[in-house]
Amino acid sequence: MIFLQFATYSVLGLTYLGLALGYIPGLRMNRATIALVGSAFLIALGVLNLQEAWEAIDANTIVFLLSMMVVNANLSYAGFFRRSLSVILSVTRSPLGLLIALTFGSGILSAFFLNDTIALIFTPLTLSLTQSLGLNPIPYLLAIAGATNIGSVATLSGNPQNILIGSFSAIPYLDFLRILAPVALLGLVVQVGLLWLLYPDVRSIKPCQVLPTTNQRIFKPLFNKTLVITAGLLIAFTIGLPLAESALVAASLLLITRRVKPQRILQKVDWNLLVMFSGLFVLTRVTQKLNLLQPFTHAVNSAGSFLGVTVILSNLISNVPAVLLLHPLIPQGDTQYWLLLAAGSTLAGNLTLFGSVANLIVVEAAADLGYKLTFWEHLRFGVPVTLCTLLLTYLWVH
Repeated sequence: MIFLQFATYSVLGLTYLGLALGYIPGLRMNRATIALVGSAFLIALGVLNLQEAWEAIDANTIVFLLSMMVVNANLSYAGFFRRSLSVILSVTRSPLGLLIALTFGSGILSAFFLNDTIALIFTPLTLSLTQSLGLNPIPYLLAIAGATNIGSVATLSGNPQNILIGSFSAIPYLDFLRILAPVALLGLVVQVGLLWLLYPDVRSIKPCQVLPTTNQRIFKPLFNKTLVITAGLLIAFTIGLPLAESALVAASLLLITRRVKPQRILQKVDWNLLVMFSGLFVLTRVTQKLNLLQPFTHAVNSAGSFLGVTVILSNLISNVPAVLLLHPLIPQGDTQYWLLLAAGSTLAGNLTLFGSVANLIVVEAAADLGYKLTFWEHLRFGVPVTLCTLLLTYLWVH
């Protein structure tokens, strides 16, 4: 009995340590395989049986996330995101104007589509743009990384942790948007001001002499079809139709096509993220069953302490596991704490370079093209922007 308890706590502890690091030293494992293997060992130890583990996985979240990935993949292939960037950059030619346009453009798009998608697509395009104009790419990369996190705070479809919260809390899409959209917009203003202070080169309002033209490949039939279906999806969200079911119908309509091979769309689906989510649901159920959340129960005594615990856990074990750990502590129907959990877990991602997947996407994409965004370069931007936006969140929501 003692050995079984020791083994259970050891497996759970090592699994969360691996999730925090993103790997297991000496092994080729990522967060998805760590969560899956940890869950499998806990099932083998008898903490949960297979049926209980299966029932722990929230179907609404998995379906919503998968469906939004399919929608985003179609938008990407249709050329929607490239066209969006072209429109954003058509309004200005100055370094400061470009910074503002990229910040608000990527932030607003991240509110309605998954922030990781925006980071993945905008980073190489932004690097190409800054290289052609002879501008220092670092502040613009920071703008993309920060804005995709900040902007995604605004809606339930902006990032994976908000999708989770939408499934658990039953907060209407428009109510969530109404409360947190001002936080996101003011946060983007704060970000522009901070980058203006940190990087004197971006302060110029003098137009650049040459604005490069990018090769725009727009597949009109696919573009029009995807745009109509996506608009219908956003309307469904705003009038209060179920999120997961609406997204599933939209994704299904987009998969009925004669133009794009299905494997091209399915290759864009982040199966790693779906596997990780499934494993995390099982780990959370184990944590609840073992009553390991007791140390955090004091966090719901005040909004400030709950927000602080959310930020700390989000940086220790990543934001999605933090949301899954903390959500059982929120009293039924307490909208304020759900909003603090959503905003805190998302904005905490800007604190360090490793705080969010969007940050890592920007760094890796930049490195592939020969540009290095260092941990310390990000930290001098990340700490003040995170503290300012968290304070803004607390004052606004509380």
